[in-house]
Amino acid sequence: MKDILVLYYSRHGATRDLALALAQGVDSVAGMQARVRTVPAVSAVSEATAPAIPSDGPPYAELRDLEECAGLALGSPTRFGNMAASLKYFLDGTTPQWMSGALSGKPACVFTSTSSLHGGQESTLLSMMLPLLHHGMLMVGIPYTESTLATTQTGGTPYGASHVSGAGARESTLSADEKTLAIALGARLARTASLLAGRP
Repeated sequence: MKDILVLYYSRHGATRDLALALAQGVDSVAGMQARVRTVPAVSAVSEATAPAIPSDGPPYAELRDLEECAGLALGSPTRFGNMAASLKYFLDGTTPQWMSGALSGKPACVFTSTSSLHGGQESTLLSMMLPLLHHGMLMVGIPYTESTLATTQTGGTPYGASHVSGAGARESTLSADEKTLAIALGARLARTASLLAGRP
């Protein structure tokens, strides 16, 4: 079995739910399995520290998770049209993996959640691609051959999976279309990783 790293930060649960749907898609591909990981929140208080192990949910990501994965799905809530600081902080610590080329040639995809339909989800997805491209990763999106992409009235873009929660919402229920597209993206990423793993 080859691992696809599903790495995300989530504050209210919507991005976590997308991550779990992507993981479901990954696990549907023979020979592939999802390794779900998160990152701790960052704090403006220099004395604040997160516990070494989260109280619930998946474990925190380690740099070796990047080195060991056959592909990467990266997810974050939208913060003013960009990824959350917690995920950016983790990525800023990946210089050794960049220097060694640990991620070069591996496929990757991105996903996000936002509170409003025009809340910057597409710019967030594009900004999340930038460090992955610097790492030499091969980006995988959602093609319009996924018919749900052309009919969704909620989240979903060709750049990656997305969720729109509604302004002020604290619940994280994915629409049927959002879940379908996230599962499809996870499966596409896993199939791509499987094909690339078989290359000479």
